[in-house]
Amino acid sequence: LRSSIFSQLRDDILKGRYEPGENLVELKLAAQYGVSRTPVREALRQLELEGLVKYLPNRGVAVEGITTEDVKDIFAIREHLESLVANWAARKAEPEEVKKMEDTLDLQEFYTAKDDVEQVTVLDTEFHRLLLEASRSKSLRYALGSMLDYVEQARLRSLHVPGRIHDSIGEHRAILEAVAAGNAELAGERMAEHMRRARENVLQHVATETKEDKIEAD
Repeated sequence: LRSSIFSQLRDDILKGRYEPGENLVELKLAAQYGVSRTPVREALRQLELEGLVKYLPNRGVAVEGITTEDVKDIFAIREHLESLVANWAARKAEPEEVKKMEDTLDLQEFYTAKDDVEQVTVLDTEFHRLLLEASRSKSLRYALGSMLDYVEQARLRSLHVPGRIHDSIGEHRAILEAVAAGNAELAGERMAEHMRRARENVLQHVATETKEDKIEAD
């Protein structure tokens, strides 16, 4: 029960269903899940270890969510890891794997023309997954797995920034070109640049949202 409730709450927090600062009441959550308060309390303790919630004096449990600093840290780590993924994929990818990546980017362009940001984001994730599979590294797959969950919501919202979808696909094309050519060093460099641009875009979007929220509050 604790594991199930933890997974659901974690997903809800990462996807923005609970806002930062919002209180999570044990009794209410227990009623929602149809369980006693014990597994809920255990799940909240585990979320606290991940830094997603915080116990506050006289307030109970409040959502911490993903901060701007978290986003900076995650993208800095991803820059190094994803660069290594692209480098190794260029060394190890089979022709049929390269073809799957090309097909994925073609679909991205198709849905971009339809302005379907959600589907484009799904395909964006798929492109990175295919690269990861081509790198043949279980260790990289494990290291990157949970990290992607932490930035998914911010990444989805940030792709609404005018021009970013087109830029992202162009960057993917450049990465794939290097992978297909077997140029490991270039593939890694282009992925690192892609991660830096993605980080700048997400942070710019987060800053804009924060400014707009402040204006509305005033």
